Amino acid sequence: MKLAIIITSDPQAGEDAFGRAFQGMALASEAKTAGDEVDVVFAGAGTRWPAELGKLEHPLNGLYSSVRETVKGASCGCADAFGAAESLDACEIPKIKDHALSGTTGVASLRRYIADGWQTQVF
Repeated sequence: MKLAIIITSDPQAGEDAFGRAFQGMALASEAKTAGDEVDVVFAGAGTRWPAELGKLEHPLNGLYSSVRETVKGASCGCADAFGAAESLDACEIPKIKDHALSGTTGVASLRRYIADGWQTQVF
């Protein structure tokens, strides 16, 4: 299976956002263990997550670390819009801009996953 996990929840939005990020990481872990091809992409306000998840004291740090190799990057234009560009650089998360979108520095193409037959889940 090819699985794209898109995390858009905002870490500043409380328990629901935490739960969505947790579920996304848990799915990435399960799929990785099953030998699936997995891409995790942070988009929208979700581009703020890597800085939080990288903190050793964060409750999801261990889970995030276990699936870190599946993280393909974060949407560049979204990171700019949500003030996460510098933190992504600090976390060494690639900024994806494979879809040129007017008025932005480019965003991650989510359509490409669908067009290439990937199962796509948004958290």
